[in-house]
Order: sequence, then structure tokens, then C-alpha cells
Amino acid sequence: MSMGRVAALQMGLLLVAIVADAAASKDTVRITVLDSVTRASAPDNNGVPQNCEQLTFDAYCRSTTNAPVISTLLVQEDNEPPFRISCTAESKYSRCVPLAKGESFDAKREKHGLEVYYVDDKGKMRKQLYALVASDARPVQPMPAAGTATQPLPTPVAPRPSPPLPAPTPSTASMQAAPPEKVEKVKCNFTSTPPGAEITLDGKFVGSTPSAISLNSGTHVVVFTVPGFAQWKRELTVLPGSELTVDAILQKE
Repeated sequence: MSMGRVAALQMGLLLVAIVADAAASKDTVRITVLDSVTRASAPDNNGVPQNCEQLTFDAYCRSTTNAPVISTLLVQEDNEPPFRISCTAESKYSRCVPLAKGESFDAKREKHGLEVYYVDDKGKMRKQLYALVASDARPVQPMPAAGTATQPLPTPVAPRPSPPLPAPTPSTASMQAAPPEKVEKVKCNFTSTPPGAEITLDGKFVGSTPSAISLNSGTHVVVFTVPGFAQWKRELTVLPGSELTVDAILQKE
């Protein structure tokens, strides 16, 4: 092969490498986590343990009493409108973790979402595919910045006073009284590494890990503390009819 053909081949390979690098950099973005919510979902295995038979047993054999946990993030890329992504942790071996609110991460656009790169509790680089939330069809519009021109508000008109209503009789008041809302209790299992962490729920001390505690359905804030370790804090969404398991890994200070 002549020197001219060798030079032309090398130039072609260089152009291909430059184009490939440009395409890869175009798919790589920097996202910022605006909000992070973790909640339990109803198991989809109809009460049958998965991958627990002797012939099919593997590391993902899990108990049906532990509901899968969905981590949903509200993220923003540069000045673009925010959008939501989520992943599901179906076992303790899953790498789907709630990323810290207010921090930024590198991500790569994929066909079904974003592949986010993060550092785990042991300092090891990990990656996790977060799917786009289908229900969030329209992007979340940010609040208007200060100084933006807005339409003037109309001058308020004083409402015309209406005649006072007659006081209800005791029988009418009892008929209009709404029945008290029933609050459902949900069992939550709390464990930690190392064990023996103090558990604080909504600002109140409730025990130490491992513990099984019944919580009202709704949103709660849980904090794990161990002397010599950094505080572990998360916001939990407890759904009626589910059973939630929280396993915290605390880092040494």
C-alpha cells in the first residue's frame, strides 16, 4: 500500500473518531435534582416469590411481603423546563437509589430515559437507567423571574353583602356533620448498617434499628443517627395497603 493511501486511511479514521466523539458528547447532559420522592408500590407478583425455586434461584429471590420501592426525581437540564424520571428497586441488590436533592449529576440520553452516573455510599461510580414518567406529559413550567412584565390585575370590586343564613337546627347540623376520616396503619420495617441506629420519625424518637413500626398512610420524614456516622435522612410516602422496608447505609464521618 502506498504512503498516500495510508495517509488517506488514517485521515478517514480520524474523522470517524471525531464524529463519534461529537455524537457521544451531544447525548451527554448535566442534570440537577430539584426534588426527590420515594414511595412503595403494590407488588406485581400476585403473592408468588420470584426466582426462589431450587433450579431458578438467584440473587433476586425476594419476599413478597416487601413491596417494590419507586424513586421519582424532578430534574432540570440547564435552563430547560423541569421533567420527572423514575426507577424501581425490586430487591436489596437494585442500584435504584434516591439521589440527593439540590445536587447535579452527569447523564446520558437513552431511548427510554436517562442513564444517570453517581457515586454510591462506598465511593464507587455507578450508573442507573431512570425512565421518563409517562404521566408527566407536559413539562413543569418554572416560576417567572423577577422583573418579567406581567399583565396588570383588575381593580377588585367589593362584593355585595348577602343576607345572613339562618342558624341550622340541631337535627340539621347533625345531618351535615361529615363522618371522621379513617386513617389506615401501614407496617414499616426499619434496618440500618451499622445496626442500632436511633430512629426519628417526624421529629419524634420511636426506637432503634432493626424495628417494625406502624405508620399512618401519607408522607413522613425519617432520620437515622449513629455516633461517629453521618446522619441519614429521607422523605417517605406510605401508601395504604402496602408494607414498606427502609434499609439505610450510614457513612462514617
